Amino acid sequence: MEASVILPILKKKLAFLSGGKDRRSGLILTIPLCLEQTNTDELSVTLDYLLSIPSEKCKARGFTVIVDGRKSQWNVVKTVVLMLQNVVPAEVSLVCVVKPDEFWDKKVTHFCFWKEKDRLGFEVILVSANKLTRYIEPCQLTEDFGGSLTYDHMDWLNKRLVFEKFTKESTSLLDELALINNGSEKGNQQEKERSVDLNFLPSVDPETVLQTGHELLSELQQRRFNGSDGGVSWSPMDDELLAQPQVMKLLDSLREQYTRYQEVCRQRSKRTQLEEIQQKVMQVVNWLEGPGSEQLRAQWGIGDSIRASQALQQKHEEIESQHSEWFAVYVELNQQIAALLNAGDEEDLVELKSLQQQLSDVCYRQASQLEFRQNLLQAALEFHGVAQDLSQQLDGLLGMLCVDVAPADGASIQQTLKLLEEKLKSVDVGLQGLREKGQGLLDQISNQASWAYGKDVTIENKENVDHIQGVMEDMQLRKQRCEDMVDVRRLKMLQMVQLFKCEEDAAQAVEWLSELLDALLKTHIRLGDDAQETKVLLEKHRKFVDVAQSTYDYGRQLLQATVVLCQSLRCTSRSSGDTLPRLNRVWKQFTVASEERVHRLEMAIAFHSNAEKILQDCPEEPEAINDEEQFDEIEAVGKSLLDRLTVPVVYPDGTEQYFGSPSDMASTAEHIRDRMKLVSLKRQQLRHPDMVTTES
Repeated sequence: MEASVILPILKKKLAFLSGGKDRRSGLILTIPLCLEQTNTDELSVTLDYLLSIPSEKCKARGFTVIVDGRKSQWNVVKTVVLMLQNVVPAEVSLVCVVKPDEFWDKKVTHFCFWKEKDRLGFEVILVSANKLTRYIEPCQLTEDFGGSLTYDHMDWLNKRLVFEKFTKESTSLLDELALINNGSEKGNQQEKERSVDLNFLPSVDPETVLQTGHELLSELQQRRFNGSDGGVSWSPMDDELLAQPQVMKLLDSLREQYTRYQEVCRQRSKRTQLEEIQQKVMQVVNWLEGPGSEQLRAQWGIGDSIRASQALQQKHEEIESQHSEWFAVYVELNQQIAALLNAGDEEDLVELKSLQQQLSDVCYRQASQLEFRQNLLQAALEFHGVAQDLSQQLDGLLGMLCVDVAPADGASIQQTLKLLEEKLKSVDVGLQGLREKGQGLLDQISNQASWAYGKDVTIENKENVDHIQGVMEDMQLRKQRCEDMVDVRRLKMLQMVQLFKCEEDAAQAVEWLSELLDALLKTHIRLGDDAQETKVLLEKHRKFVDVAQSTYDYGRQLLQATVVLCQSLRCTSRSSGDTLPRLNRVWKQFTVASEERVHRLEMAIAFHSNAEKILQDCPEEPEAINDEEQFDEIEAVGKSLLDRLTVPVVYPDGTEQYFGSPSDMASTAEHIRDRMKLVSLKRQQLRHPDMVTTES
């Protein structure tokens, strides 16, 4: 009897096994009666089902039946107790009728169960709920009777349904799997002669049944070890403890048969897969050796420009794309063959290895050809790219050389010359790179003869080689022409740098000469306090003039050099109309001022020398001192010197310029006047010696 058949009756909870046990370890069967009339047939069915669950060993220990009559009538209780005699007389050892308080007292006197013990076959006692613990431990009683044992009837019923469903499905599945496995073993002997249909499948999914069994076993084992946990709804009973080995046994049998079934399916799948692999291998090999090879044979050129090489690359990518689809099939087939080799029979190994070797040889050979072609086109593209860049660099360099140089100064010429050198160096690097790329491409083309898609490629290769060598030779000639033009331009630009340098230095010489003239007029103003000092100043002035003369000569030489450079460069120098007149003008002004300075210093020397002779007391030569002409000469020289100090320097162009400031000239003139006063006083002393004596 299955619980699913009498599920509506079992849900009424007319009787249940709570899992509790009496002091003899017998199971406790509880019959909770209610106010309504109990259906004895349904109760009988329920009892039959419940008593079929425990093992024979457990039944041998007997049952203690608790008839809960607190909510029922006496005649119903009596009927149920008597019914137990027919349903389970041998298994029942004690019947405890739970009575309501002071309700059945008078009626009980008319029927004493203990007197009927021999006829009933079990002992019947009437007891109130609070005294039931005299016969059964509180931990073995449910909460309805004041015990601590928890019981959830619906949870128990659901688990019984799962257990019975698993038992039924697993038993049926075991029969089906055994039939399939045995049929497959018989069919293996006949497969070589005829095709045997072994595609019969089990009615239920073995994985699902196994998963259900594992979940059920896990639930049963969890209740067994955690039965005393307060969080568990009910404690494990003997039916659960009995179900565990049954579930484990079924699971073991299922796993064994399912493993054999999987092996049968694997062998069947392997045979089918082997046939499919053979067919696909031949498809891949036939395409690669046929249309695939023809596509590669039609491609041999490298193009004569970047655009042509890119077009060939695009065409090659289309070919690679078609090959990639077949290579993907190859990868998949290789994985399948490897899997079959790892798990294949000895008789299949030779055939599988032969298929794998054939497929690998064809695919690797075709992949190598594709890779070689791709590398060749990439090298050609790089070669044409370098050639194009180099051609553009040569065009730029030639354009720069064809434009006439008209720089503003030497710095711009230096910058232009530096840019020219950098461009020439860049061209050298580009040509070297072109040679390297070209040589590498030639090496690859020469290696193409080792495999040539099954045809002679000598003619095609010669065209490619001639093109590559022609490009390199053309670039070499263009570079040589540019180098020759650069040499000429470099010489011209260096001469221009020299020209600008000479012009700058000549202008600097004019500035220096102007500074010397300015220093002469502003700082060279002293005439000395005596003859000796004036001579020293005259000597310094002559050295100063020598420096100015050297500066002027340097400027003249620079300007002469500019004339020579301009003639060589066939250009007009700016110095001839500007710097040279300025240099000559400043030099003439310096010459006039220098000569005026010399005249003044020479007059000052004559004045101081004569004055010093007069002012010295020389009694040995009185006749010299008394000469009036000397006094007149000194006075005349002094006056001339004073007059000259007030006269400006007049340049050839008519402009005038004074030495120093008015205060400087006044100081010099005052010193000369003081000296003249001393000479005049000396003259008076010589004329009137008595006056001098009287005064003294």
